[in-house]
Amino acid sequence: MNGPQHILVTGGLGFIGSHTALSLLEAGYGVTILDDLSNSYEECFHRLKELAGGHAARLDFVKADVRDKGQVLPVFRSRRIDAVIHFAAKKSVGESVADPLKYYDHNVGGTVALLQAMQEAGCHQLVFSSSACVYGEPEKVPIDESAPLHALNPYGRTKASVMMEEVMGDVAAADPRWCILLLRYFNPVGAHPSAGRIGEHPQMPTNLMPCITEAVYGTDYPTRDGTALRDYIHVMDLAEGHVAALRRLFAAPDLACKPINLGTGTGQTVMEMIKAFEEASGRSVPRELAGRRAGDAAAVYASPQLAEAELGWRARRSLHDMCADHWRWTVANPQGFLTKAPPAVAAEPAGTMAAEPAGPLAAEM
Repeated sequence: MNGPQHILVTGGLGFIGSHTALSLLEAGYGVTILDDLSNSYEECFHRLKELAGGHAARLDFVKADVRDKGQVLPVFRSRRIDAVIHFAAKKSVGESVADPLKYYDHNVGGTVALLQAMQEAGCHQLVFSSSACVYGEPEKVPIDESAPLHALNPYGRTKASVMMEEVMGDVAAADPRWCILLLRYFNPVGAHPSAGRIGEHPQMPTNLMPCITEAVYGTDYPTRDGTALRDYIHVMDLAEGHVAALRRLFAAPDLACKPINLGTGTGQTVMEMIKAFEEASGRSVPRELAGRRAGDAAAVYASPQLAEAELGWRARRSLHDMCADHWRWTVANPQGFLTKAPPAVAAEPAGTMAAEPAGPLAAEM
């Protein structure tokens, strides 16, 4: 085999995809990003090239819709693609409830089209971006991979075993050439530890950190401080987890199809996250304490034992790292990737948090 192994990263200009693409380059892989820019920005690609430095020659970008096999197959035919990491999907829980057909079209239809293109191209190595939301309300914590799947909304169902994970299991069972890892990860936060060059800026913000925050739902849970406990994980730990999964694929051609959790294994409360953000930013976060919401679980966090055993991976970064890196990105990019000339990356004077896009600090996160 001549040259480095080459990886196709679908949705590679999104939050986790972009950080993973950079980690792949640093690990010595070539990377082609495929993204339709429906929830991302091409500016992210230019910043990835900047951050990649001497690795930039191994990175390219194709604007294409993963649902359209006619757009995807030429990517395989014009390059030697050794494996795919599949991030391209819609991910807003609320939007999935309001417009479920859109989610089945993008998440299910897009994945089936990608699998068909891979089959035709003779590429059978796949890392799939799944989600801990497939577990719904867990019966016990920490959650391991044997836990029953109870997705509570169309977003979760379009990533749950009853759909995509079963599809991939059937594909792998029908053809032993397939080698698939399903990475179920928990609550990604943070940003690249550069001077605020890449971070999360979807066109529809849905995660915790872009939306700090107006309401804390539930203060009487049986946790350390009464607020819900969740497994927050730094996006760079997740990115490195995908690189570790890829190495596992190449080392184990008989792996078939296997789910693996990526989480810290401990969990932090909502109030601990808020306090860590206040410490990292030097600012006070306004919040309103509200009652529990129906369906919110007291504690949701992962068992990372299988990831450690199978991938040799574990989360390394602290809650402070997550908040400090997110704050650096936020200060440098008040308009996200639309910021033309980022200001100096320095914490603003201590005080009350200026209004960011406001949203509830959801207990299901």
